Amino acid sequence: MPWATPSLSSVRSSVRDAIRGRLPGADANVPNSVLRVMSDAMGALCHLTLQYIDWLAKQLLPDTAETEWLDRHGTIWLVNADGSTGRKLATPAQGTVIFVGATPNIVVPIYTQLASALSLYQTTAQITTGAMQTGTDTNLPAGTTLTLASDSAVTSEMQGLTITVDTLDGGTDDETDDQLRLRVLARIRKPPMGGDADDYVAWAESYPGVTRAWSYPLEMGMGTVTVRFMMDDLRADNGGFPLPDDVINVATYLDTVRPVAVKDFFVEAPIPFPVNIPIRNLNPGDQATRNNITASLEQAFYDRQSPGQTWFEAWTDEAIMSSVGVISYNCKPGDMVMPNVGCLPVLGNITYA
Repeated sequence: MPWATPSLSSVRSSVRDAIRGRLPGADANVPNSVLRVMSDAMGALCHLTLQYIDWLAKQLLPDTAETEWLDRHGTIWLVNADGSTGRKLATPAQGTVIFVGATPNIVVPIYTQLASALSLYQTTAQITTGAMQTGTDTNLPAGTTLTLASDSAVTSEMQGLTITVDTLDGGTDDETDDQLRLRVLARIRKPPMGGDADDYVAWAESYPGVTRAWSYPLEMGMGTVTVRFMMDDLRADNGGFPLPDDVINVATYLDTVRPVAVKDFFVEAPIPFPVNIPIRNLNPGDQATRNNITASLEQAFYDRQSPGQTWFEAWTDEAIMSSVGVISYNCKPGDMVMPNVGCLPVLGNITYA
């Protein structure tokens, strides 16, 4: 049965009753008596001990552990793609920048520091004209202007350089507590089996930036495995769908850990398949209620979507009806069957009439 820490008053009453029961004639309930003061002090100490035990019990299991203890569970159970254990840490953005000088043959030494408004970078090779912080803040669009950092060894020739970003992405943030907790629980519930379908999911999700993954044995024939994955945070501006380079990088890593007996191995990005939601007679039909419906549907798609999975009308109804403020509505989108196993149902247009 569930445990709840008793209140301070109930613990003190229990101590007083215990003294009365063990010492004939003694009554710890008499106000301002020595026994009353001693029993209340002992009761307070007992209450503190029970509170600590209650807190400690939550830390001993990963589904209720707080950050510091959750990190310890992660370190015990998880090995990441880079060989580290536990939480996937932030990674720096990498790419190329363009140096343009007023004169040729300006030497820019290796490890020269460059700065943007939010992040600091450094060059990885010496160049002649003719990184580093981590996290998603280090990703910059092409054409962004950088400056030479003030603490770099800047020569007079380098002062006139114009520095613009060519490509600079791939930076990821630290794994969140919720993401780490899900991976720890999955590792406990689905222990390694030498290369079964769940192992491919765990391997893919250990790669920096990968938030969800699915594996499909036999999809391409006997002895084959197909893996699809999402990067919901790193590629948020792309709907969470990985870019071609991401697919190559994850495939390269999985190729180092997968069983050699697998005949053919495929890594692919899911194909977005929008599911449009027509809503009629929404009550109330104000903008706040519509915003709540959108948020609820987005969460429902995130929780339930998987490549090839039919999107059922019942899931749409459940998400709309659970939205804050909704009293009644009409919606008959019907079940949406994916055209192939690679298609991932995503929220399309929500229309109101």
